[in-house]
Amino acid sequence: MSELNALLEPGMFVRNPAEPDWGIGQVQSNIDSRITVNFENEGKVVLDGRRVALDRLFDMD
Repeated sequence: MSELNALLEPGMFVRNPAEPDWGIGQVQSNIDSRITVNFENEGKVVLDGRRVALDRLFDMD
């Protein structure tokens, strides 16, 4: 879905605009479009990067 997801690396902070209640998440891994993110209010979630467009949070770095 989002080619920008391919640029996500472990340690980066993101938000899933489709699930705002999950809060801020930190990327754990990004392998073959499978992105594992640990969200503050949802816990660890594995997302299909071809179906979900995550927003990177630059001010968190």
